Amino acid sequence: MIDLKAFLDEKVALYNQPGFISADPILIPHRYSKKQDIEIAGFFAAILAWGQRKTIIKKCTELLAMMDDAPHDFMLHHQERDLRPFVNFKHRTFNDIDTLWFITFLSRFYKAHESLEQAFIHEWVDDFDVMGKLLTNFHEVFFSDPEAPQRTRKHVATPKRNAACKRINMFLRWMVRKDDCGVDFGIWHKIKPSQLICPCDLHVDRVARKLGLIERKQTDWRTALELTGRLREFDAKDPVKYDFALFGLGVEEKF
Repeated sequence: MIDLKAFLDEKVALYNQPGFISADPILIPHRYSKKQDIEIAGFFAAILAWGQRKTIIKKCTELLAMMDDAPHDFMLHHQERDLRPFVNFKHRTFNDIDTLWFITFLSRFYKAHESLEQAFIHEWVDDFDVMGKLLTNFHEVFFSDPEAPQRTRKHVATPKRNAACKRINMFLRWMVRKDDCGVDFGIWHKIKPSQLICPCDLHVDRVARKLGLIERKQTDWRTALELTGRLREFDAKDPVKYDFALFGLGVEEKF
């Protein structure tokens, strides 16, 4: 285990640095400096993060351009006519219906709250096992309005359906993790890095299995908890930093 920790620590140091940003969807929120713009751009970038990374970045750039590259201001002040271009937006199975609901939710939320963090911390407690509850609550908040489209629910995963919640966990890593490496933002302060769950994307899942960090056969919420539990053995305060190592090994090194 000590050898594996040393190996993964070395890979974290290699990939958790600014050079990682240019080819990753986290590039999208890094284009902004205002906290709320970072949140909104990051949320869309994470939700749309499936497929080739170049395509994800291109589609996010297209989407945010429709908001005049000022997403928070757009959420607060857009008019009905400003929504017309979004009818033509689509990324894989994420279509105009989904896009318009995301805008509806974010617009209403930011008119009542300072930060999107507040949508994620209902029933927060200082316990490393709290994320299942927080993500379940967020999903319920996001779709609490009877007008919310049923089809859009598939784009916001929830532990209640035993989903691995890869995209939401990745978004939370961006917002919560704090270090001096310049990749993750660390702009949210209630949720602690120790509480984060490792995003189980295809590459992370494959590498983690190869390294013996996952035994569960399927990939679901319990798998994400299993992997994170193993990573906490290496760093209990910041287990999800190893996402950089596992992802880098899978994508860059074809491990």
